[in-house]
Amino acid sequence: MSDIVVHDPRFASIRIGHARIEKLWTGCRWAEGPAYFPAGRYLVWSDIPNDRLMRFDETDGSVSVFMQPCNNQNGHSVDREGRLVACEHRGRCVSRIEHDGSRTVLASHWQGRRLNSPNDVVVASDGAIWFTDPTYGIDGDYEGDAAQSEIGASNVYRIDPATGAVDAVITDRVKPNGLAFSPDESLLYVVDTGQSHQPGLPVTITVYPVAADRRSVGAGRLFATCENGYFDGLRVDVAGNVWTSAGLGVNAYAPDGTLGMTIHIGEIVGNLCFGGPKRNRLYICGQTSLYSLFVNIRGM
Repeated sequence: MSDIVVHDPRFASIRIGHARIEKLWTGCRWAEGPAYFPAGRYLVWSDIPNDRLMRFDETDGSVSVFMQPCNNQNGHSVDREGRLVACEHRGRCVSRIEHDGSRTVLASHWQGRRLNSPNDVVVASDGAIWFTDPTYGIDGDYEGDAAQSEIGASNVYRIDPATGAVDAVITDRVKPNGLAFSPDESLLYVVDTGQSHQPGLPVTITVYPVAADRRSVGAGRLFATCENGYFDGLRVDVAGNVWTSAGLGVNAYAPDGTLGMTIHIGEIVGNLCFGGPKRNRLYICGQTSLYSLFVNIRGM
């Protein structure tokens, strides 16, 4: 079986026939949260149980430790000013690394109660920060510090760019995980991995229409269901295709929800992102290793 399988003819031109999956580095316990910095041509990603961020330099292929300790950071995003926005399991907050290297806590509480353990994050074009907050970082001591949830629920939140206010925007998910906007930000895709706590619950991506005020969402609808393993992190390309970790590989879905392509990695995939000078290099975080694949489309 080929490592790259095209299921829908719309994706035939996206696959580069002679491009192969590259294993760039190995040595993680649980790799997650990739974020690409175009100005420096490097990628950072999390090794959550080892409490460190790793850095891959695209110019020479070298790998180094970017930050350790890091409060068991998980998902990341790069904001409009080129700063790293991070979800901290141990810190139970969303933070930002400023241009001078200092750390700013952006959100740690909702309605006076501590967040669970922020998992993944995306920055909208208006500067608002949207993030998911399941309990994985407080469920045990492996990826954070074991604790009880003060909120008693796992929600999706929005940090207002002007006031810093934290509002719950999605409260109908069991364990919201990865999230991403469509190219025009009219849609928000949210993964639910609640099966980890409720056996038999489908692992899904739900898509929500974003309201005109860009502060709330409408009723969600099912976008895709993971047949094997778990969805986790996801990204969207310029054509609106949704690329997501899916069990032992990556699935790419057309905007209408049709499965278009599968990339078989051979180990559990946690997250992915687009990078490279042309944003056409898909970086993939397997459980222990970092991979990449060039594709014939650009990420958002």
